[in-house]
Amino acid sequence: MVIYSHSRLTTFEQCPLKFKFRYINKLQPDFKQTIEAFLGTKVHKTLEWIYRQISQNIVLELDDILNNYIYSWNKDFNNQIKIIKKEFNAEHYFNKGIKFLIDYFLENKPFNDNTIAIEKKILVNLDSEGKYILQGYIDRLVHNKETNIFEIHDYKTNGFLKTQEELDKDRQLALYSIGIKNTFENIKDIHLIWHFLAFNEKRISKRTPEQLEKLKQEIIQLIDKIESTKEFFPNPSALCKWCEFRSHCPIFASGSPLLE
Repeated sequence: MVIYSHSRLTTFEQCPLKFKFRYINKLQPDFKQTIEAFLGTKVHKTLEWIYRQISQNIVLELDDILNNYIYSWNKDFNNQIKIIKKEFNAEHYFNKGIKFLIDYFLENKPFNDNTIAIEKKILVNLDSEGKYILQGYIDRLVHNKETNIFEIHDYKTNGFLKTQEELDKDRQLALYSIGIKNTFENIKDIHLIWHFLAFNEKRISKRTPEQLEKLKQEIIQLIDKIESTKEFFPNPSALCKWCEFRSHCPIFASGSPLLE
């Protein structure tokens, strides 16, 4: 039985051939990480560190947070990290992380919202037989004891700010909310919260039980489609620039202008 993830599903939708290269053939990628992914990891790790310190009643100042980020960046940065946008250098992305963390600190200090879990692993059973299971990790889980409302927080470091309509249709945190409902009892409600760090904005969405049931059926159908697929065709798009399997791709070999 294959346990799926949101990333696995999204990869198939974006490009079936990339899905095959990554999950079936398990090919060695052309590069291990892009600078955008590296930035995202370092900011996520710093935010995770903040709440772990807070859970131990450690009072943090802004310098503490920035020093943690700077140390982590310098320790792990290397020349193998791929910079796709040649007009920017590594310092540009490093400074973006600094700004993200300054804005987040000023907006959220003293971080006393009763965070109960960080990077929480969640399993989502999509059917009663346990045939369809999805796995994921919640950036941060908050429980408001007074209202008995849970909050699923997700950090976004990319430069795209989704509309409310897009967030109301977003499936990743909605799927995680199913797992939370099955983990905790007597939940009054679950709020899905995105932190768009590049814009210093927080957006909130919710789902009805009917919407979640419909989502489960849609994901089951998608998994069935993936499992029954015999030929995995490429789907060229602007995302090809960031693909780690370009050297294996027939579209790249053909010199498609989308890849320039």
